[in-house]
Amino acid sequence: MAVHRSLPLPATGDLIRGFADRNALEQFLRQQFPAAALIDAGLSPVPGGRKAAELVLRRLDPVAYNRNRNFLHGAVSQLSPYVRHGLLGLAELKDWLISQKRPWRDQEKFISELAWREFWQRVWQQRGDQIWQDIELLKTGHLPESYNPALPIDVLNGETGLACIDAFQQQLVSTGWLHNHARMWLASYLVHWRRISWQAGAHWFLQHLIDADPASNNLSWQWVASCFSSKPYIFNRENLVKYAGNKFCDNCPAASNCLFDASYEELQKKLFLTNNVLDDQSQLQPPLPTFGFESTTTSKSKSAPNSTFKFKNPLLWIHAEGLGPANPVWQAWPQAPALFVFNTARLEAEGIGLKRVGFVFESLLEVPVVLRNGDPAAEILEFAARCGCDGVVTQTPQDPYLQKIITALGQHLEVEQLAVDPFVVLETPYLLKRFTRFWKQAQPLLQQQFSS
Repeated sequence: MAVHRSLPLPATGDLIRGFADRNALEQFLRQQFPAAALIDAGLSPVPGGRKAAELVLRRLDPVAYNRNRNFLHGAVSQLSPYVRHGLLGLAELKDWLISQKRPWRDQEKFISELAWREFWQRVWQQRGDQIWQDIELLKTGHLPESYNPALPIDVLNGETGLACIDAFQQQLVSTGWLHNHARMWLASYLVHWRRISWQAGAHWFLQHLIDADPASNNLSWQWVASCFSSKPYIFNRENLVKYAGNKFCDNCPAASNCLFDASYEELQKKLFLTNNVLDDQSQLQPPLPTFGFESTTTSKSKSAPNSTFKFKNPLLWIHAEGLGPANPVWQAWPQAPALFVFNTARLEAEGIGLKRVGFVFESLLEVPVVLRNGDPAAEILEFAARCGCDGVVTQTPQDPYLQKIITALGQHLEVEQLAVDPFVVLETPYLLKRFTRFWKQAQPLLQQQFSS
């Protein structure tokens, strides 16, 4: 990242940036974010930052990914934390794959996974905070109110007596990362076997996962639960053994009476009231509200193409979606002062753990940005006054929470939002219901770029 700027002179309240090692960083974060430290035991073994992202990217093998990504020890990319925080942009990844000059068939599975993330982000843009509500009616036959809104203690403590489930819980809370298949199995167990609301599970994941993204997270939980898919997702012991081997079953206290040791037909009869599932799928989609960047901004806060306002001295507001060079503000204003604000009150209210906070903090240590704690809008305005800034420039965010901050700022300063390069430009916008329809439009456009 070619960023040539120096930090403003330190002021009271600026968070320190120099640490001897990761242990010193962890101790500082424990003091600065005590509530997060109560959620997590320590930092994730996965390091934050663009340098770490580039190392992981260089190890990517799309051919092996295509062949065995569904196995717990398969060649998964482990890029999700870096993509989630903009340390690697989707368009940047696409361009890197094109530069490798591999055949399309060798890379299509990995590209389709990037497209899944793009799909989730577009759904989030359309629906905003309604991704916390059932998008469709459940296909299980159970009423939404029959699901428990709280996670069981045995699940939280990893004491269910099921070796696989307890191992997934341990990995989640100790590393902040889980293989996608393990996430699906864990979500399915909670929603269908334990009858826990998907919202409770989604919130639990967001507390711990360093790649926690409300769009991918919540909508994947809804996919498992069947309120954003055509049927509920379940698994059985045979499926678990196929993709995870025997390591769980061989040492499981419940192996002789395994909940999952049955055919899919038997499990469906046991778990679901299938006679109550609606056959008319046209009745499952509620009216779509109007969500979008323009509708959530004020008259002083504008979302514009990447040609900047004529600010003489703007402030660059960096947020958690744009920590890397894909963030267009770095190129637009290479010498402007930059700020990142940790909203401790919100982190505590949502129970966010130290691994999530630490990954973001560690990533920010690689870029010249002032770090502060507090109310973001107030801190941004105070920083603008401190540096004599006449406007704010930021990457266009997906998160409605970030848009609310922009709305508040727009009452006092002009705010320009710069969009990241798109992953794919679709010919016709439409209501997003299923990935297959999105991929039907996106796949030929992407394939054309790879062949040109």
